[in-house]
Amino acid sequence: MINLNLDLLSNSSDLLTKNESGKTTVWDPVRKIHVVFTPEESVRQLLYIFLTKEFNSLNNRISIEKELKVNFRKKRFDMLVYDSLFQPFMLVECKAPHVNITQSVFDQVAWYNVALKAPFLLVSNGRVNYCAQINFEEKSYTFLDKLPFDKENL
Repeated sequence: MINLNLDLLSNSSDLLTKNESGKTTVWDPVRKIHVVFTPEESVRQLLYIFLTKEFNSLNNRISIEKELKVNFRKKRFDMLVYDSLFQPFMLVECKAPHVNITQSVFDQVAWYNVALKAPFLLVSNGRVNYCAQINFEEKSYTFLDKLPFDKENL
């Protein structure tokens, strides 16, 4: 596995937080609401900020916390990035910084991807970030050394 070394924390000052009824919330620009500022949510929001700063054209092509059905079970993905044709491109699973990225995390995002068929998976805990390309025919994956965005899919 290859850690992508994304500099997510450099965007911390871009997080819009406030205190509501004794709880800290953060503005989610995708859902257009304030959500409770949990450690996992901080990773999700920092990753969103990173992606939209680095790849400006992704601004309107990211979904956050949407429901999907996998084998008749309701699940929620953390983030889905669409390609230029608005087809699923990269499914993202975020974990809190203290949660290790293990095989079970990959299994979780791969299970969600059964319904979406995104060709790329990204898992992040804010410190460690792994991206894999899926080969559906061979039922295998290859870890990448960079994010898979280029002129063809942006």
